[in-house]
Formats: sequence, C-alpha cells, structure tokens
Amino acid sequence: MQVWQFIQDKLNASLQVMLLYVLQSEGSSPGRQGFKMAVAADGSFCGTIGGGIMEFKLVEKAKHLLQKNTDVTELIWQYHDKQHSEQSGMICSGMQVVAFIPLSISSAPIVAAILQSIQTNQQQIIKLSPEGIALVQDSKKENWLGFHQTSTEDWWYGEWTNQQPVVHIIGGGHVGLALSEMMRFLDFYVHLYDDRSDLNTIQGNLFAHKKHLVDYHNIGSLFSNCERDYVVIMTVGYRTDKLVLQQLIQYSFKYLGMLGSGNKIKQLFTELEAEGIAAEKLSKIFTPIGLNIYSKTTKEIAVSIAAEIIREKNMGLPTGRTTT
Repeated sequence: MQVWQFIQDKLNASLQVMLLYVLQSEGSSPGRQGFKMAVAADGSFCGTIGGGIMEFKLVEKAKHLLQKNTDVTELIWQYHDKQHSEQSGMICSGMQVVAFIPLSISSAPIVAAILQSIQTNQQQIIKLSPEGIALVQDSKKENWLGFHQTSTEDWWYGEWTNQQPVVHIIGGGHVGLALSEMMRFLDFYVHLYDDRSDLNTIQGNLFAHKKHLVDYHNIGSLFSNCERDYVVIMTVGYRTDKLVLQQLIQYSFKYLGMLGSGNKIKQLFTELEAEGIAAEKLSKIFTPIGLNIYSKTTKEIAVSIAAEIIREKNMGLPTGRTTT
C-alpha cells in the first residue's frame, strides 16, 4: 500500500512516476514476483525490487526514462550470473523480469481505485500490460493472475490488489498477545477473537488490527471466503477449543492450527472422530502447532507458530536452495 500511496502523492503533485514491477522470478533472485517500487521525477522513490547493485542500476534507468518523458512500457530481463548478456551485476543466480510502467496525472484515477480497493479490503485484480495499469472487470478474475507472455509486445500480469495475508488468532491470552505482535511485525493483517471483554492481555493488545468479542458457539458464522487465510486456535481451555474447531473444520483455510499438548490433542481428536468428523479432515490440522524449536516462553511459542505459517505461505515459491 505504501508504494501506491507514494505514487498517488507524487501524481497529485504533478510529478511523473515510473512504476517498476517484478512480473516473474526464478531461483535465488533477490526480487520476487510481486515486488514493486516507484521512482518519481524528483528523484525520490519507494519500495524495492530486490536491492543491491541491480536495483541501483534500474533506478538510474528509471530516472533517465523520466527525464526523457517516455510513455512506453517495457520489460527488462535481469540474470543474476555471468553467463547471460542481460546481467544484473549480481551473482546469486536466478532471474527476474521487471516491467517499467510510466505513470502521469492521467493515471491518478486508477491509482486511487487501487488504494480504495486495498483500504476497504475489496479484493480486485491489478492488470499490468503494455497499455499500463488497470483493474480487471472480468467476473472470472482468477484467470488473470500471474505472468503471461507471447511476445515482448503481447503480455500481461495480474495480482490481487491486497497482498497482505490475513491471520485469525482465536484466543486473546498471553500467547495470543505475543503472536499478534509477531504477525503484525511480519505484515499480516491480524484478527483477534475472544469471549472475554475484560482480559488484560486483550486490552493491552495494540497489535491486532481488529478485535472481536464473540460467543464461541457462533464463531463459525464469522468466516467466509477465507481460503487464503491462516487460523490459529488457542482459546482458554479444552472445551472452547473443541467448540471452535467443530465449527471451523468445515471451512478450507490456507492454514488451520491448534495449540495444545499431544495428550490433549489426541483425546480431542478421538472425541471428534466418535462424533462423526472424518480422520482425514483432522489430519490436516497443524498440531502440535509450530515448528519444533523446543520453545518454552510465550514469545518463543509465537516465533515457532509464525515460522510454521511462513513456511506454509511460501511453500512452492522458488528459493534457489539445492537442499531442503
């Protein structure tokens, strides 16, 4: 959102802006797909496309294009090795495709619409192409996601306006507080739920974007269109954990985890299977929750949970590593 706000501010000040966008990345490329930055005609910039000598070089190119007052969108291939002619100056291996998209005051309405979409969490898809930027109007928006190219003149890239992942923390105790802080730091949008209004760890939680006072008997009704979201169940005890899980297990989430000891989880799953919940569904729950780092303190537990969520979020993305 910061990059789009920067662009809006500069356009409103009648300054041209060059938008640099990573459309594709492979291997150990420092700039991942979706990374973006904006360079204004006054020399200021915001965001990143990977850093290092490559970013410095491309920022200078953007400044030069702005001085020429270009209105042409172009693609730049950057290879992070010494074997290709289009070298980035880095040797970390991998490659990335960067789009240079010139923006002027005529782009202000679409930038404002993108910001509005992000601020209201009304997900839309940004489309980048040789024609510039637009919002997809197709009802089957998912068809526009990713980078598609047939030639240097015929390509497009689409991504959701709001890339901020969402985590739902159900339980506002000490671990919930620590996890809220950690996930906020990691740029997740944090929802916190509890059925206790006077809990000091909830009142003192300044990290959750939204706090929900709920009746756990009805918590399932609050979730819809959450396939890309992350959920952590850590209520005050066994009974409420079970109550929440019985409702949420019917939904598809990117991640569903539950805090608790091995014995507690074993007993809980045995009861739920006896009540008709399929073992296959239960097997998809992350428990014992978190990566095993022998955590003891609340903050260590929060780190282990956050690390597991990050692993799931980034699963399948290129890492450049040759070993797991």
